[in-house]
Amino acid sequence: MPILKPDIRLEQRSSQTNINHKSSSMNILLLGSGGREHAFVWKLKQSPLCDALYVAPGNAGTATMATNVALNINDAAAVAAFVKENSIDMVISGPEEPLVRGLADQLKADPALQKLHFFGPGAEGAQLEGSKDFSKRFMARHNIPTAAYQTFSRDTLAEGIAYLEQHALPIVLKADGLAAGKGVVICQSREEAVQVFREMIEDLKFGEASAQVVVEAFLEGIELSMFVITNGKEYLLLPEAKDYKRIGEGDTGPNTGGMGAISPVSFADAVFMEKVDQRIIQPTIAGLAAEGIAYTGFIFFGLIKVGDEPFVIEYNARMGDPETEVVLPRLKSDLLSHLLAACEGRLGAEETIFDPRYACTVMLVSAGYPEAYEKGKVMTGLPEVRDSLCFHAGTKAEGGEVLTNGGRVLALTSYGATKAEALQKSFSAAETVQFEGKNYRRDIGFDLD
Repeated sequence: MPILKPDIRLEQRSSQTNINHKSSSMNILLLGSGGREHAFVWKLKQSPLCDALYVAPGNAGTATMATNVALNINDAAAVAAFVKENSIDMVISGPEEPLVRGLADQLKADPALQKLHFFGPGAEGAQLEGSKDFSKRFMARHNIPTAAYQTFSRDTLAEGIAYLEQHALPIVLKADGLAAGKGVVICQSREEAVQVFREMIEDLKFGEASAQVVVEAFLEGIELSMFVITNGKEYLLLPEAKDYKRIGEGDTGPNTGGMGAISPVSFADAVFMEKVDQRIIQPTIAGLAAEGIAYTGFIFFGLIKVGDEPFVIEYNARMGDPETEVVLPRLKSDLLSHLLAACEGRLGAEETIFDPRYACTVMLVSAGYPEAYEKGKVMTGLPEVRDSLCFHAGTKAEGGEVLTNGGRVLALTSYGATKAEALQKSFSAAETVQFEGKNYRRDIGFDLD
């Protein structure tokens, strides 16, 4: 299997080297509404291959660069109708739910859409993210390093409790299915673990997602995220990133969807990255191929460095958020060219080029997030931000104003020759933008050199 490594250079290579196979431009439908999707719009619009770009449903930021459309992205019939009516050439799914629900499979089954490119795996491949048990069993079959685990359900509840009562501490409990990033609980005592375990399975604490629960051994280390574009046989490596999930400074308080991110990651040196490539990325791609799982899309590798060794915490079948907001700014080559090449089975002809500068994202969130929060707060100061990219997450435009419309509101991304320089710009932008109840972490990157 070819290892397609990035060519890290300051100069921007002519985009024509990546697109000489196709002279006509494309109509694209991007699914999603967060900061990740605004970053995708920003990057896709730089490609000469991009003609019309639609975002469903989008936000106030995507509306300034593309056409927002009111579309239920989990309604395959509605998506298919829009694709036909607007001569869409490629659909890209930002979030995971349409993938796990099998949107790619449903569109590909339509005889009228046989020429449509869908960037994202079908339901089978999306189980890498859609089922923690599936992904753990997959890793076991292909000798991919991950934490020891057992899976339990209502039928094996008593066995699960007995397992917990002798388990080493702390104990990690994970809802098997999609739980909007909230289905992981780290328990410091066996009593707490048994209580939460019962709540997850008997009371469906996380809905049907916790009808099955994966019990994992706790791994002590530092986390990072890796990403590839793959056609299921070859892959292109994207810049790595580290995100910060907890709401409080010093990594305290409840988990969120992400409070900020940094790329590159200082501890991910060449020796460590080679281990990741050889022991995790290559076996994952080879495993998909060996099991006959067709996979065209992104793979997100949630990793932890234990000592000097990499382990997989989780897979995602899409890009992370807010990692996308630092990864795509560091990708100098043509993203759309890469995605098209993956869809057409010629990824080996592509080459990623990285910007060597740091990119740092600070997320502005609503008061109360990740618990109950209010929407509809007027935002000011956006036009005054000069040295940062403003990727809208939970926003909407109304009456000539931009209003908050979610828990995570805005991702402020800045470049810098050093991490400190990039962060200083993002923190300055965070003070420039105002809305009632604004909150953000002032220590993003605190654990990196």
